Amino acid sequence: MKLYFAPDTCSLSPHIVLQELGLPYDLVRVNNRTKRTSEGGDFVAINPKGYVAALELDTGEVLTEGPAIVQYLADLKPKAGLAPAAGTLARVRLQEWLNFITSEIHAGSSPLFNRVLPEEVQAIFRQRLFRRFDLIEADLASRDYLMGERFTVADAYLFTVLGWMQGFSIDLASWPAIAGYMQRIGARASVREAIAREARIAPVE
Repeated sequence: MKLYFAPDTCSLSPHIVLQELGLPYDLVRVNNRTKRTSEGGDFVAINPKGYVAALELDTGEVLTEGPAIVQYLADLKPKAGLAPAAGTLARVRLQEWLNFITSEIHAGSSPLFNRVLPEEVQAIFRQRLFRRFDLIEADLASRDYLMGERFTVADAYLFTVLGWMQGFSIDLASWPAIAGYMQRIGARASVREAIAREARIAPVE
């Protein structure tokens, strides 16, 4: 398999999952501006949507969209427990979290990357995010991970998008359970290795 990534993007989520599962894979860096890859190719030819993550399978097929990719990977090694079995209520609960993270945290924080937005507009988006953080804080107050006491692909995704908050000058210490959660996941060997491996690949012109 081959994972196409760009630093500080949602592609870190499937990268963490690959590390958790111990699956063999190649890592290809993408320049989000030029769409060139570290292999010298055109990323748009791989994924016409033009954004990471993309996972190229050994068959040549390409999967896109992080929540779909991480579930596919988890199902390759179900005994690892990164996702409940398909068809169970627990799996639907996992998908519920993945959809919430996608629509409310990932998409909800996207406008903050636009530095030309007036501060009063950014404040509206921040307050909306903060209300979502309050919901997550309430859940994490009584559990270590989103699904309970076990790390799942939803945690890889939430950790990834919450990692952007420092760049927005949002201090997660205002939500103590979330802050502890970020420290707990950030200490995992899979997370440290994924971040280190990405840093070893030189930027693409």
